[in-house]
Amino acid sequence: MQIQPFELERWQSIWENKVELNISESGVHPLTTSELVPDAATLQKILDVPQYYPQTNGSEELRSRIAELYPGATAENILVTCGGSEANFIATWALLDHGDEIVFMMPNYMQIAGLARAFGATVKPLWLREELQWGIDIDELPRLIGPKTRLVAICNPNNPTGSVLKKEERAAIVAAAEKVGAWIVADEVYRGAEFDGAMTTSFWGGYDRILCTAGLSKAFSLPGLRTGWVVGAPKMVERLWGYHDYTSIGPSMLTDRLASVALEPTRRAWILNRTRETLLRNYPALQAWLESHADSFSHVPPKAGAIAWAGLRRGQNSAQMAEQLREKKSVLLVAGEQLGMESFVRFGFGGDPEHLRKALVRIDEWLQESLVRSHAR
Repeated sequence: MQIQPFELERWQSIWENKVELNISESGVHPLTTSELVPDAATLQKILDVPQYYPQTNGSEELRSRIAELYPGATAENILVTCGGSEANFIATWALLDHGDEIVFMMPNYMQIAGLARAFGATVKPLWLREELQWGIDIDELPRLIGPKTRLVAICNPNNPTGSVLKKEERAAIVAAAEKVGAWIVADEVYRGAEFDGAMTTSFWGGYDRILCTAGLSKAFSLPGLRTGWVVGAPKMVERLWGYHDYTSIGPSMLTDRLASVALEPTRRAWILNRTRETLLRNYPALQAWLESHADSFSHVPPKAGAIAWAGLRRGQNSAQMAEQLREKKSVLLVAGEQLGMESFVRFGFGGDPEHLRKALVRIDEWLQESLVRSHAR
């Protein structure tokens, strides 16, 4: 099996600790362990737990708390994984064979598409449309989802656009998949990071062949815990557990306990409120900057997530832009090519607002210098 380079992950992994101003991240500034567990006695109890092997599918407590996020779900519907990335991996691995077709939402975090090609499947893009406020054209679904479709992969709320599918869009996707018996894998890792505070409706429960994946990396500001999950019918979750036995095997004892603390209802509400406060505090400055540069960028405001997706008006090469910003201005952002769409860039605004302001000043400098070079030519 041959795999494509995962350009986004390698780009961030190499450079995020080598630049002065990193605005490539798609989550909110992470919590510390002491912020997550401010009670010293509770923290000490966690630290005193022997580090033996935990239950490999996740403890009963953790799985029950995850299930609370999905109406009608129980612990039997949950498999805990090493981050949302492992959840996506085992779901794709279990569902796709050589020669299958997958309909994949674009632009997107490219993990599932890369895996699908490695497994020998054909990837058909379901494009989000800027003119539809990064929604889908429902009329395209019958052409894309047909008898050969094995899997439909959705990211909702979407990375990188920050858009959220409308009720009628979700219903149309489910109806088209159900008509041909295709599976839906809905990556919902940004669920809980909505600007308006109303948690996005999950695909869970819309159809018996739906798997929802998520984790604590984005809305919950805990990427370092590497805690993710798959939600599905008990028989399918049992099957996926078998694949999980061949990958990470299980979570660590420490992350299982800390994740349970994060998803305790009162603590969960506090974390998600912190996330929304960060989004509402940081985004206006970026929005104002993009609006002041409307001659250079197109932009549809996000509805969720600490990410803004901006198109380059003149169709410039966004990979070249990102490389020059890194080299000349020590600013790291994400080029659209790494998310399946050229001539766009992704700004992350979930960190320190002063850090973001400084990065935008340097991008201003680069834009002015680029304009001078263009006029010189």
